[in-house]
Amino acid sequence: MSAPERIYVFKRFERFWHWSQAALIIFMALTGFEIHGTYQLFGFERAVDWHTTAAWTLIGLWVFAIFWHFTTGEWRQYIPTTEKVMAMVKYYSIDIFTDAPHPFKPTLQRKHNPLQRLAYLGFKLVMAPAIWISGLLYLFYSEWAEWGLAGLDLWIVATIHTAAAFLLVIFLIAHVYLTTTGHTIFSKIKSMITGWEEVEE
Repeated sequence: MSAPERIYVFKRFERFWHWSQAALIIFMALTGFEIHGTYQLFGFERAVDWHTTAAWTLIGLWVFAIFWHFTTGEWRQYIPTTEKVMAMVKYYSIDIFTDAPHPFKPTLQRKHNPLQRLAYLGFKLVMAPAIWISGLLYLFYSEWAEWGLAGLDLWIVATIHTAAAFLLVIFLIAHVYLTTTGHTIFSKIKSMITGWEEVEE
C-alpha cells in the first residue's frame, strides 16, 4: 500500500478560526448549562458574566470569519451539492466498517465532502441563527418594550435557546466522532492543526 498523499487544505486563518470557535462553543456550553441549572461549577453570576463575554467574543470572531470567507471566495466551499451524497451515506453507514476506500478526495478547491457541506449549511442557516437571535433577545430582555416586542414570550425564547444549544452539542459530538474516520484515528485532527490533509491514493 502506497504512502498517503499530502495536500495543503486548511489555511492558517481557517485553523485559528476553527479552534477558537470550538473552544468558545465548548466554554459557552459549559457556562450555559450551569446558568440553566444543570450543575454548579463557577457560580451562577460568574457563569452569566463569562457566558456573555464568550458570546460577544464569538460574535466578533464570526463577523471577521464571514468577512474573510467572502473576500477570499471561501464561501463557495459551503455550496451544497448532491454529487456523491449517497456514496457518502453508504460509506459512513456501511463501507467505513469494511475498510473500503473513501469516496471523496479533498482538494484546496473542494475541502468538504457533500454531507459535510449539507451539515455545515444546516449549522449556518438553522442552528446558528436560532441560538444567536434567541441569545441576544435573552440578553436584551429589558429592551423588549422599547423595541415593540412586549408581547414576546420569554419562555419561548429561552426554550429555543436551550434547544439550539442541545443541537449544537449534538453537532459537536458528531463532528468530533467524524474526525476519527480518517486513515488513522488522529489524521483529520492533525490536518486541522498543520493544514496538511493526508489522502490515501
